[in-house]
Amino acid sequence: MFLPTLVSLFFISSATVRASPCVAFDANWNLLAFNLNGKDWNAGTQDTWSSSQFLVIMRTRGLTFCLCRHCSHRHHNIQPTVSNFRHPYITLTFFLHRPFDAANTTCYLSQYANAIYAINADSKNPSSLYIYNAAAKSWSMQAVNAGSFDYTSFDAILDHDTNVFYALSQGNLFSLDMGSLNAANSTPLSWTNDEQVPYPSDYVPVMALAQNHIHFLDVPNVPAGSADIFVIHYSYFQPQSQAYPLPDGSAFPTTYGQVASFFQADNTVQQEFAFIPADSSATYVVNVETNTTQALAAPATKDSKATYFAGVTALVQLTSNGTVSYLPYLEGNTSTNIAATWATVSNLAAAAPPSSSSSSSSSGSSGNTSGSHSTTSPSTTASGAALGASVQYSVFITCVLCFAAFAV
Repeated sequence: MFLPTLVSLFFISSATVRASPCVAFDANWNLLAFNLNGKDWNAGTQDTWSSSQFLVIMRTRGLTFCLCRHCSHRHHNIQPTVSNFRHPYITLTFFLHRPFDAANTTCYLSQYANAIYAINADSKNPSSLYIYNAAAKSWSMQAVNAGSFDYTSFDAILDHDTNVFYALSQGNLFSLDMGSLNAANSTPLSWTNDEQVPYPSDYVPVMALAQNHIHFLDVPNVPAGSADIFVIHYSYFQPQSQAYPLPDGSAFPTTYGQVASFFQADNTVQQEFAFIPADSSATYVVNVETNTTQALAAPATKDSKATYFAGVTALVQLTSNGTVSYLPYLEGNTSTNIAATWATVSNLAAAAPPSSSSSSSSSGSSGNTSGSHSTTSPSTTASGAALGASVQYSVFITCVLCFAAFAV
């Protein structure tokens, strides 16, 4: 009677919420998918994406327990240990994962630190920032003082060289200095309100990073194909916008969309970023060294709620139904890039099939999951918190039953 009860309660405690997955590269260009079908996956480097090789499961959602004489989180890539119940014959160890239960999680690569930073990953601790140490394969939670920063409405970039977040929220430019962190420390960090931006209060930010400059797209009164520029190292808004024309003289449109900066294999600053309009009509790649733009293949799946992450040689799309695709890209090779087409990351599709619901939607996205702009509704947060309480109750009941069983 005990074993079925314990197993059933374990699965209840592992129930999932409608949370946002995100994708990111580590500094060795392994494609990582967090919370995709409730698990974390390492899809490997680009040369393995079309294979059917077995993927590494880095985490399963919910609470995991280990029934053994000597349990160790090192064998499970799970941290931290929450509690232990010891018995002369057996040890019951519980491992609690970081929740990843919020509706608008955004992920960023710190290339120097080989760490992934996740914002809005925890509905019960919305101001906390989670850090994935890619080398150690471990998570930690960093306390952050939000101040006047609004986690329900923002867009952000992580500057490559300074490892500082810059975010536009409620008409103000904020910064968050991550130092060289690849794991949380005991001292809370703080968002700093640096200055008011010179844009209307209804501007929905679209922020791209290249050459340690923030490029603001879809700014009112700025021509198509141009961007306003904030120079990070001098905390300075350039007075004139910068044009990035296509070879035929046309321009990318003035519209809301998603962006992703291409990294460099030698760990130097980004020089290019991709811009995908919300209607998924094309993929534009802007080079800030040559002040030019390439128009490449439109995403195969048109989804205004899709999010994007770029590595060195690929731009990855994550749709709202969990489909992960990529566009191969070679910096400086225009003819190859123009001929490139989007393809599915096959090993992820086999391991974590997309949901059956349609991912297509009209333009005018209300937010994204792994880019930057975030809009979290109170109802979503409340449901996550309610489930968290339910999970904790189920865990408590499970522990009580375990104690009763092992104590006799």
